[in-house]
Amino acid sequence: MKKFRKVLDGLTTSSPVNPGGSPACGSAAGTPSTAPTPRELEIQETLMSEHFQICKTVRHGFPYQPTALAFDPVQKILAIGTRSGGVRLLGRPGVDCHCQHESGAAVLQLQFLINEGALVTACADDTLHLWNLRQRRPAILHSLKFNRERITFCHLPFQSKWLYVGTERGNTHIVNIESFILSGYVIMWNKAIELSTKTHPGPVVHLSDSPKDEGKLLIGFESGTIVMWDLRAKRSDFRIYYDEAIHSVSWHHEGRQFMCSHSDGSLSMWNLRNTAKPFQVTFPHDFKLKQYFQRIEGTFNVKTNSEAFVVFSGGLSYDKAGRRPTLTIMHGKAITVLEMDYPIVDFLVLCETPYLNEVQEPYAVVVLLEKDFVVVDLTQSNFPIFENAYPMDIHESPVTCTAYFADCPPDIIPVLYSIGAKHKKTGYSHKEWPVGGGTWMVGSQTYPEIIITGHADGSIKFWDATAITLQMLYKLKTSKVFEKPKSGDVGRSAELVEEDPYAIQMISWCPQSRIFCVVGISAHVILYRFSKHDANTTITSLEVRLQCEMEDVISPSDTENTPCFSDPSGLSPQPQPPSPRSNTPDSVRDSIPCLKVKDRMIRMPPGYQAELVVQLLWVDGEPPQQITSLDLNSAYGLLALGNCNGLVVVDYLQKTVLLCMSTLELYGSADPLQRLTRSPRKNRQSTSDFCMRGLSNFYSDSKKRIRTSYQSLTELSDNQVSLDLERSKSPTSDHVNGHCTSPTSQPCPTGRARVPGGPEGPRLARRGPGRPPFRKAQSAACMEVSLPVSSLTEESRENSFSRSRSSSVSSIDRETKEAVTTLQFVESYGRKSDTLPMPCLWVGTSLGLVLIIPMSIPMDEQERQEDPVTVAPTGTVLMLKGSVLRFAFLDCGGALINSPYEVWRDQHAPDDPDRPRKRKLVNFSPSSSQEASGDGHLAVVCSERQAKVFFMPSQACLYVHNITESSFVLRADVVSVCNSVCLACFCANGHIMTLSLPSLRPLLDVSYLPLTDMRIARTFCFTNGGQALYLCSPTEIQRITYSQEMCDNLQEMLGELFTPIETPEAQNRGFLKGFFGGNAQTFDREELFGEAAAGKASRSLAQHIPGQGGMEGMKAAAGGVVGELARARIALDERGQRLGELEERTALMMTSAETFSKHAHELMLKCKDKKWYQF
Repeated sequence: MKKFRKVLDGLTTSSPVNPGGSPACGSAAGTPSTAPTPRELEIQETLMSEHFQICKTVRHGFPYQPTALAFDPVQKILAIGTRSGGVRLLGRPGVDCHCQHESGAAVLQLQFLINEGALVTACADDTLHLWNLRQRRPAILHSLKFNRERITFCHLPFQSKWLYVGTERGNTHIVNIESFILSGYVIMWNKAIELSTKTHPGPVVHLSDSPKDEGKLLIGFESGTIVMWDLRAKRSDFRIYYDEAIHSVSWHHEGRQFMCSHSDGSLSMWNLRNTAKPFQVTFPHDFKLKQYFQRIEGTFNVKTNSEAFVVFSGGLSYDKAGRRPTLTIMHGKAITVLEMDYPIVDFLVLCETPYLNEVQEPYAVVVLLEKDFVVVDLTQSNFPIFENAYPMDIHESPVTCTAYFADCPPDIIPVLYSIGAKHKKTGYSHKEWPVGGGTWMVGSQTYPEIIITGHADGSIKFWDATAITLQMLYKLKTSKVFEKPKSGDVGRSAELVEEDPYAIQMISWCPQSRIFCVVGISAHVILYRFSKHDANTTITSLEVRLQCEMEDVISPSDTENTPCFSDPSGLSPQPQPPSPRSNTPDSVRDSIPCLKVKDRMIRMPPGYQAELVVQLLWVDGEPPQQITSLDLNSAYGLLALGNCNGLVVVDYLQKTVLLCMSTLELYGSADPLQRLTRSPRKNRQSTSDFCMRGLSNFYSDSKKRIRTSYQSLTELSDNQVSLDLERSKSPTSDHVNGHCTSPTSQPCPTGRARVPGGPEGPRLARRGPGRPPFRKAQSAACMEVSLPVSSLTEESRENSFSRSRSSSVSSIDRETKEAVTTLQFVESYGRKSDTLPMPCLWVGTSLGLVLIIPMSIPMDEQERQEDPVTVAPTGTVLMLKGSVLRFAFLDCGGALINSPYEVWRDQHAPDDPDRPRKRKLVNFSPSSSQEASGDGHLAVVCSERQAKVFFMPSQACLYVHNITESSFVLRADVVSVCNSVCLACFCANGHIMTLSLPSLRPLLDVSYLPLTDMRIARTFCFTNGGQALYLCSPTEIQRITYSQEMCDNLQEMLGELFTPIETPEAQNRGFLKGFFGGNAQTFDREELFGEAAAGKASRSLAQHIPGQGGMEGMKAAAGGVVGELARARIALDERGQRLGELEERTALMMTSAETFSKHAHELMLKCKDKKWYQF
């Protein structure tokens, strides 16, 4: 039955041959094909739904909007909290874990249970969470939700299970970490301060126990009040009332002094012997008016050489323009001020010992900035910074596009790293990275992976993403190709792109041939070749005039205007020479690019070296449209690009333009759509000004979207425009709140409102007032920079994702312009009558049409450099619903056909007469196999709405699958998973789907990620091995997998956060100091805070919430006997560890007692026979 249905589909959807010999699309006509039907394909599909599962793997980059910082000095693990409720845990390279609070509340504070493998987070929703870090994916064990008070500060003493929690009301509560239950012991604010005090002291901003006596708790209130609370006596020892607000407090390790930082830029030092006034008040930085000062965050440590270390942020006045955030280090009498690029969020001083009552040995300062992460080396006098071990500079310039390549050639990563290492910055500290906790081993199933990011400043970064790590390999700056714009230049093209003229929109890379190509926002394409040697060369520039107006071509009354192409055939137009620039703002700009390429000899360092630049020109005062598609093929030596105006094919070996045609001209007589002509345009200048403002808005809006990634949609109040937009929507365009959300639809720029009935009345009535000559010109790669359009009516908003009910012909009438949305060079069949494959260019458009353009390319190296390449569009057309997004090709056995490529050769290497450099081509076409040479192949075409599989050369449609009706596909790729291939799709409604090939059976459909941000649509990409990535925030890359096999092996690939380490012993206090040192070490918090002594806390004060995650492996055995046994075993191990420590301490005490007894016995024997007068 399945075979019969497949043959029936091929019969009913195959294309009839028209009288002219050009095949029409089979979807449009349901008549049986006269061409022979393909034989039955016996392709064994091995992929099943069990092979797929969605899960997150790892997150790279700087934590977006950080709020808190913590460090475990024993485990050497760092934690960073964020405003969105995320927690990032960092250790040695490879140990990188991201956790997320389900509530999404901001993380206010982090507290490690030092050397216990646990972390306490305090969130803005007044909830405390206990995270278990003894598993590779941390999980919450307990949560405690405060109902009546807001949390402001937390403090957990070392080796204590009682957490002090300060609140906004000024009260201090105590939480048992093991059970996460409140103690009945509460320090009320009205008991902490004197009864005579008339004002509330404010929220608690500091809590710390005295290094000298753990039974004394220092409480700092925001108003400047400081209270030393005796926990045993339940009363205050002393109270300090200071005029300035307190921001931080730090103890001297001896416990006799402490330092406070205040809002007026001062540091006050207090002695416990006299708390009436501070014994020292200093202003580290001179000041004029105290209200100009930032707050100070301070810490106070003393090294063994008795020179104090005081580290604080802020303290400088605001009265100077351009004042940068600073970190000040006071070491003895020396003061060092470190300027930071971004505001300081938090910082920590790292010391060797976790005991606060021991002499501190600070060796580094971790500084958390708003957009950066810095570690300063304190052991060297010049305070150098450490080279960051994590990829924290992904957002150095805003990311505008991404590309992900798995299973790359193994030699490409070392080569890129060796080139990039030559350009690394110097001056870093030579010491080892101080955050070195956790363990990580390279997994068994690893293969070379590379991530490429394009940025707003025109830079390109290559990252080594092998084995879930990320390390920068090489950085390329595309802006060096162009001349810097002069400040005195007057011209609209310079004004339009003055902010980010080099921003990257698309990336195309061939790892085998090492040819790299980028598309910029200024309608330019740069082609790079890789070389290990530097070179002095000039960059070839091709300026292409690509424009086609239907009015100009069809209307005979407008022949006096410049036609679209000087060559009527349109097959091989030559680049137009640029016309002289005019400094008059109102002059019509023509044949001028947006940027000027350097026309002199340039020295290029080893790495990627620019060889060719293709730029689209202004035409009759109208700016060039954005490039929406790109493809290159190193074996053919060809580069193809397209936009809403048409298609350009460039021979980059001969540096010539082969083809420059509009999409309508490519169809010839085989155009399957009826397109209505329009009246000629009377006033070209007005439209020029109109489009000028449109592009200006385009660049402005793209700048905002690149930098903020999401913004509210601009709405206009022109109801006529709204109604016309609603009427003229094509079947593949969707509008939400007046914004074009379909990745292939470009909304109109805001223009002058013109009234129908004037000189252009009839044309405006069809087109709509304020609309440019085209609208559909965006691909999925650049949909985030589409223009805001007018607001829709209330009815259209309700039906924002519904398809237009207008017919295809009427929609095409209004949408004559169709953009080229995808391109691919491949060995295929250009006509039904072809018996052998030949080089072809497959072209997909925004109207769902596919064109096949065969080419004749000389294969001999000498002939290839001299003979022309023949490009002859045949008019072959296939049709799908929605804009075409992706092509892929399978052989008759179901294996993926890779495009042919040229093996890399270094063109600037010294000549070797024994081994001349020749082009070596690798061709994976069906013709390379005698068995499959005459059997044809399968073409997989995916659009916004559906996927089709065609058999070539008969062009019969074998399989059709409608992917979505209510949404549209943003990204589609044919990828290899589990030694087979499938079609992976990401839709605008957040669904990730996989379809089998070639039968297009649904294998996976998961609602994973709602499209809440256009950044996701711009950067989402699939790759082989069942992996994908997207930019989850402006500073972070999230990698995911949709492969069940990788999900199963993920635990092996992730690093261990917790490593069993013996807690360092406290320093020996000496016999006399220990004997006469009082009861500082005998403080029993359990006896004081336990339920027996303190009672139970009020149930309405806080609510205990059990966590979802336990120890590793608990989920599968939750509530079962196995789970209980596992918990008991872990508890026994922990108890055994504690008993072992107790046993060691007992043995030490016994040894000390025996020594004392021995000395006492010797003294007794010595004095035994002496008389009383002999003493």
